[in-house]
Parts: sequence; structure tokens; C-alpha cells
Amino acid sequence: MLFAFSADLIPLYALYALLFADHGLSTAQISSLLAIWSATSFVLEVPSGAWADTVSRRALLIGSGALLVAAFSSWTLFPSYAGFALGFVLWGASGSLRSGTFEALLYDDLAARSATSSYPRITGYARAAAESGALVGILAAAPLYAWGGYALIGWSSVAIAALHMCTAAALPAAPKTVSASDIEELAEASPPDADALPPVSGSPLPRGEGEPAPFERDPADGQAGVRYLRMLRSGLRESLRIRMIRRGLLLAAMLNGITAFDEYFALLAGNAGVAPSITPLLVGLTVAGGLAGTALAGRTENMSPRVIAAALLIGGVLFIGGALLAGLAAGHPDAVYVLTAVGFSAIGVAYGIDYNAEVVAAARLQDAIEGPARATVTSVGGFLTELMALAVFGCVGLASVWLPIPPTVALLGVPLLVIAALFPAWLPRAGSDD
Repeated sequence: MLFAFSADLIPLYALYALLFADHGLSTAQISSLLAIWSATSFVLEVPSGAWADTVSRRALLIGSGALLVAAFSSWTLFPSYAGFALGFVLWGASGSLRSGTFEALLYDDLAARSATSSYPRITGYARAAAESGALVGILAAAPLYAWGGYALIGWSSVAIAALHMCTAAALPAAPKTVSASDIEELAEASPPDADALPPVSGSPLPRGEGEPAPFERDPADGQAGVRYLRMLRSGLRESLRIRMIRRGLLLAAMLNGITAFDEYFALLAGNAGVAPSITPLLVGLTVAGGLAGTALAGRTENMSPRVIAAALLIGGVLFIGGALLAGLAAGHPDAVYVLTAVGFSAIGVAYGIDYNAEVVAAARLQDAIEGPARATVTSVGGFLTELMALAVFGCVGLASVWLPIPPTVALLGVPLLVIAALFPAWLPRAGSDD
């Protein structure tokens, strides 16, 4: 949980949109930076997932933390469009290494303990820990800004990213779950003089204390390239050919990708006339909603898909209404904090509903994956998530030419209504279909 908690314990999350704006960037330029971030993850997502199915997942997560340190250092040392763009490229690469890798490592560790039924509850707790970290980091941004401005917030974020990198070293190196046919296929692809593969098994392969997990051996053994291509092909084939997996990936990606709207919450508060030192508190309301939603995922996993869909519908309405209400505050300076508090609270409830549905959908998807390339399949979902995020950034950048920020943000609640209509039919169920 410390790994998940420290991942989002970043004070910069609360104010980096205002940091960009205070350095002269327009809303369209900020959207272009966010698009660079998303495009980097878009390009690296699936290749990094196949890599996580080939080499040590724990090592990749450590590398992800190192890139995060470099990203925030770039923002703090070079506060310009170029420095911000470099930071987003590094952050995107970091996210692509972590996306799919952590989920696959967690699921396979539970599989080794014959406890996969606990995945929704544990992943909900992990997401709640991440949201708790984000909430603490965002709330900490207020006094940090008062004491040392953007510089103190930046260097604090660098230090926390370094702590996150260290926590990755404490994660387990779980054996990957593989089937007999998967091992036979890998064996056929290996040269005759290749090292013998582990014995065929329909469950995670046992290993001794300190012994490397299957398919996580040193890439210098000459077989890493063969394994990488096999895992990549296996993961892509399962993602594209099995309708239930395909729909589950799309559903989880839409639920996750639409949360890119949170990048504009600080701008929404700033438009209303809220001081930078108070903005983190309003953004914290939305994070608190996400925290509550993820923490309750273990209790809602068995709810009817139609009930969750109805909740998403309500969430979409609350999001749209909350954004418009916060926008009204700009014309009512005497009630600015009341209107923004109510508006951001409504957005927070919608945020929590979306996160809860996303955790449930992601857990169902993990149960539905049957092949050995679990991280690759999950990374296909990450790839689709980045497509959705790119669409959000593009729409905001385009809409900002004609609309102020409140109605622009409100429009981002419409996809929640569409997702609500798709949720019952697209949520993965037991069994599979080709």
C-alpha cells in the first residue's frame, strides 16, 4: 500500500496547471502539454506491457519511479514550455512502465496464493491508498505554496517521487501465471539448444526462495527477444479476438480515460476567482470523492451492472451541474467560496462513482484474462485510456477557443452518460466468447 500511496503523494498535482498559466501559457498550450504527456504513454503503453511480461516487473516499477523523479526535476529547474514538455515526456514514460505492470504483478501474486477472489477488494484498497496520497499531497500544497511558492512545491514533489522509487524495491516478484499450452508454444519458439523451460503447469510455477520467477530471467540468455515477441503476440491476440476482453478493455479505458478532466479542476477554481492557496482545498474535495469510491469497490463488486450504470448516470448529471455551478461563482464574488465548494463537492461525488465503476470493471477484466501476457493485455487498456485522454485534451483545447473554462469542463461530463448506457452490456462476465 505504501507504493500506491507514495505514487500520488505529489503536491504539484494541485497546482501544476496554475504553474503553467502563471508562466504565460494559455489554456490551449496547457492542453498541448497534456496531449504530449498522453501521446508519450500512447506510444509506449503496449510495448512496455509486453516488456513487463518478459522481464522483472519489480525492476520496471523501480525504473518508473526514477523517471518520475526526473520529470518533476525538469519542471522545477526549467519552468518554461520546453521544460514542462520534457517533464511530461518523462512522466508519460514513467506511467507507461507502471500501467499494467503493477496490476499484473498484484494479480499473479494473489494467484500464487490461490486468492484471486480478493483482487477487487485489494485493488480497491490500493487505489484508495493512491487517492489518499493524492489528497494529502494536494492539501499539503496549500501551506507549501504559502511558505515557498512553486519552488518548494516542486522540490517536495521530487523528494516524494524518490521515496516512491524506493518503495518499489519492496514489492514481491510474483511468478507469472501460465498454462501448459503457453509453455509449449514458447518451447517451440526456442532454439534446440535453449535452456530447458520450467515444467508444464496450469497454475503459477513454484520457485525456491530467491529463485527468479519464470520468464523473468536475465535477458542476456539470448531468449528475451523470442519471449518478448511471443508475449506481445499473445496479449494482442487475446485483446483483439475475444469479444468479452475487447469490450472490457474499452469500458475500463473509457472510465479511466475520462478522468483526464481532473487536469482542468485547478483552472476551473482559478476562473471562479479562488486564490491559489485555497485551490488545493477545492481540488481535494474531488480527490476525497475518488478515495471514497475506490475504498467502496470491495462492497460494490457484486452489485448489478444496471445499478452501477444508474449511479454513473447520476454522476454525469452531478458533474455537469457542479462544473456550471462553480462557473457561476465568477459572477458572484460574495458567494464565490460557497458556490465553488458546492460545485466541487458535486464533481467529487461524480468522480467517486466513476472510480468505483472503473475498479469493478478492471477487476472483472483481470478475471477474464486467461493467457500468460496479463500485463500486455492490461497495457492495451492503458493504450485505449490514453486515446480517451487525448480526445479529452483535444476537445478542451478546441472548445477553449470559443467557450470559457466552466462550460468546457461541464461538457466532459457528457461521456459519463454514454458510459452509463454501455456499462451493463460491456462489463466482462464469467466465461469467454470468441
